[in-house]
Amino acid sequence: MFKKNVGTIDRALRIIAGLVLLTMFFMYPDASWRYWTLIGIIPLATGLMSSCPAYTILGISTCPPQKA
Repeated sequence: MFKKNVGTIDRALRIIAGLVLLTMFFMYPDASWRYWTLIGIIPLATGLMSSCPAYTILGISTCPPQKA
């Protein structure tokens, strides 16, 4: 489907950041900035899929080089 371009450490950081932001959405229901935390869906999704559209556009990959 998508070419993998997110490495292991990058992937873990994205998943953690996404989960933290989404957790804040539910922990602070009365905060004025609450809906900004929904941006956590993006790093969570790219971390789970191991593919980042922005990396594809910029030609970046944090995956280790493939062995021949």
